[in-house]
Amino acid sequence: MSIDGFTWLDPRKPEQAFPELDQALQEPNGLLAAGGDLSPQRLLSAYQQGIFPWYSEGEPIMWWSPDPRSVIFPGQLKVSRSLKKMLNKALFTVTFDSVFSEVIKACAAPRNEDDGTWISPDMIHAYCKLHELGYAHSVEVWQNNELVGGLYGIAIGKVFFGESMFHRQSDASKIGFVLLIQQLSLWGFQLIDCQIASEHMDSLGACLISRKEFTSQLKQHCQHTDAGKWHSAEVP
Repeated sequence: MSIDGFTWLDPRKPEQAFPELDQALQEPNGLLAAGGDLSPQRLLSAYQQGIFPWYSEGEPIMWWSPDPRSVIFPGQLKVSRSLKKMLNKALFTVTFDSVFSEVIKACAAPRNEDDGTWISPDMIHAYCKLHELGYAHSVEVWQNNELVGGLYGIAIGKVFFGESMFHRQSDASKIGFVLLIQQLSLWGFQLIDCQIASEHMDSLGACLISRKEFTSQLKQHCQHTDAGKWHSAEVP
């Protein structure tokens, strides 16, 4: 349904098509549609088209496809000298898919007393379901058997869509992210989606590409997937 040129999705129809990406608003950047649901069918369809949900609790679900898009090509990963030193010290242990629900809940926690969170209970439930289906994955960073950092996202084909990260120790999430990209590169992944530009991601090698180029990359690398849990053994 379209109201005043803006598309509202029917939550009873998870198969309903999203509008064409060129209908996304310029301000705010990339807002494409609202409503719908967070079923696995709709979420996977959204990611394959370069669309993701982002909204605050109590608001309608908002669907976005910003232009330009922040991405990292695995071969362009940047690791600073100080971060290399941290990696060489081996102060942390990194695992995959061992405590997904703990990671997403930690990402949902407010960063300070004044902050809210966009990772609502409905979002947590939806992404935990995608994890059970083998599409959502987590990276855990441990120190002395305590979870001190991590991140989660969606893997479809050879594209990883990063969603959120957290840290309780300095550089913990960065170390988890670097080791993830290195592992994804070994698995033949071609693209890491960072969604919107940030200083944090830029320092790790993120660059901006147009929506047109991003969707072209998805057509090449995001059409097929072997869903399943990633190996949870420690990452060297």
